[in-house]
Amino acid sequence: MRSIADLEIAIASATPNPDTKAAAEELLRISEEIIEHWIIARGELPTDEEREGFRLLGLHRQGAKGDPSFNACRETCREIAYHFNLITMQPEDTETTNRLEMMKMISNHLYLFISGKMQVAELGDFCCSSKPIRLSPALDTQITKEA
Repeated sequence: MRSIADLEIAIASATPNPDTKAAAEELLRISEEIIEHWIIARGELPTDEEREGFRLLGLHRQGAKGDPSFNACRETCREIAYHFNLITMQPEDTETTNRLEMMKMISNHLYLFISGKMQVAELGDFCCSSKPIRLSPALDTQITKEA
């Protein structure tokens, strides 16, 4: 499994050329690995179970057990699955490149949520709010100095 930092780089480097379907498959794998990090950090083994045909949704379900705040990224996972379906089921559509770019942005959103949640367990108690990270003393000091 790639490190969380390597996954951030992999998301940024996902490109539709030469194969948009392969890029979508890679973004789906990256998204699964991101949630695997969360599950492993909780001391569990990531499941191979699928929900609605996607392991990503099965992993999300596992990650949310006992932590209701993790449900904040449920729709993010569903959006990744939705865009994956659009790309792979309609590869000739003129919007495929835009759809891949959207999938890339949503995968990045998942990465930001999970990496933030690994720093601040309460992240997501109020939607996808990153308020706990924004209010950390280090950031307050930095903001005060810049103001």
